[in-house]
Amino acid sequence: MARKSKPKPIGSILESTLKGLEVDSQLKAYSIWGAWREIVGESVADQTQPRSIRNRILFMDVSHPAWIQQLQFLKPKLLEKINTFFGEPLLQDIRFRMGKITPPLSPPAEDDRWQEEKLDEETMNRIDLLLQKVDDGEVKRSLRDVLIKGAQLERHRKK
Repeated sequence: MARKSKPKPIGSILESTLKGLEVDSQLKAYSIWGAWREIVGESVADQTQPRSIRNRILFMDVSHPAWIQQLQFLKPKLLEKINTFFGEPLLQDIRFRMGKITPPLSPPAEDDRWQEEKLDEETMNRIDLLLQKVDDGEVKRSLRDVLIKGAQLERHRKK
């Protein structure tokens, strides 16, 4: 009588399938975009940008010819850093070309002026009416603060 084997978890089936198709290494290679600054450092990241990966070759856009020349000298070190990041030698070469470098997205500047908005008496009365049935004093104060800030922000946005 043949024994039935236990079912395999779907995760391990997908992992072995992706490895067989060599998709896992391609997915891993494309993670370079999100970690570019971490891998190469701020100064190099400000002047370069990964463009594509084909046949284990990273194609990079570079801001200036002088940087291309400098990066040619740094190529072995860059390859080492990138492959160390991946934990395996996924890339075998880097090719540089002049290209436009998109600046990193910076977080929006905080505009705290909304906190200075004055609420009218009617709005304050509605907030107090909403909180009438809340018995816990600490919860009531916290909710009141949240509702006031929300009303201030809404009023600021309407201006």
